[in-house]
Amino acid sequence: MVEDLLLLGIDTSGKTASAALFDTETEIFLAQSTLYTQKTHSQVIMPICKELVEQAGKSMSDINGICVANGPGSYTGLRIGVAAVKSMCFALGCRCCGVSTLEGLACNNIAFAGTICTIMKARGNLVYTCTYKSDGYCLEKLTEESIISTDELAEFLALNGEKTLLCGDGAADFFMNYRSPMFVIAPPQARLQNACGVVLASLSKDWTDADSLEVSYLQKVKAEKDLEDKNK
Repeated sequence: MVEDLLLLGIDTSGKTASAALFDTETEIFLAQSTLYTQKTHSQVIMPICKELVEQAGKSMSDINGICVANGPGSYTGLRIGVAAVKSMCFALGCRCCGVSTLEGLACNNIAFAGTICTIMKARGNLVYTCTYKSDGYCLEKLTEESIISTDELAEFLALNGEKTLLCGDGAADFFMNYRSPMFVIAPPQARLQNACGVVLASLSKDWTDADSLEVSYLQKVKAEKDLEDKNK
């Protein structure tokens, strides 16, 4: 998207409900809000967006595009976020963009020049993960997004042999369990999901209409697993 645009980004993929408003002309985040909440995202994300836009002195009709973390992450949270963006885009007549939660996390830490590994908790000892190379301004994807065990991830990073910044809600546990002088953990303010990272990642993506926006889970939801087990 090369035009001068006002973009709204949201992330409801984890415990945080986050929204950010970005002006592409000035490259300034006009407003941002992140809430670590025990409430369901359906209760908080729309009020956060509304207040965010109002506090920035804008109206919803000023928004040119809305981007959202579309997975992996909490099944319920992802569905709520994508549904909210679809509704807003239909109402406003604007385009939207789905962004990988893992890439959004990496973009939160894009100023780190080196290897960035995003780690999100899945089930048991499994994590969602992806590894990127950052030059401080742009990201290069080094691996495909995957769901693997923490032991497999530790082995891969050891073989990679480079200093690596860890981020995501699984980063702290991984850092403690696999201590290494090659690991650096992202500071608290950049460790968890944040809509600012979603917006930054969206700037290099193709934008589409609301009908095409979908959730990307990376693994089957429980209902699908139960149905497969039942049919075996």
